[in-house]
Amino acid sequence: MKQMIWDTIKIFVIFIACTFLFYFGLRIMNTEYEQMHRYDSPEGPSVKVFKADQSFVDRLNLFFRLGE
Repeated sequence: MKQMIWDTIKIFVIFIACTFLFYFGLRIMNTEYEQMHRYDSPEGPSVKVFKADQSFVDRLNLFFRLGE
């Protein structure tokens, strides 16, 4: 009985340690990504993806044809 309680306590401590490690790892990653500027202008050669000369019907047709 004493061995079973000791094993349960060890598993519980390992679980709590892993939970704290995971939580603080996520917090570190969150602060790293919060400081990143996602909406800055692209640097280097960039290509415009959207063509403004397409009509809504053409875009809708393409949407249904490609299944996106």
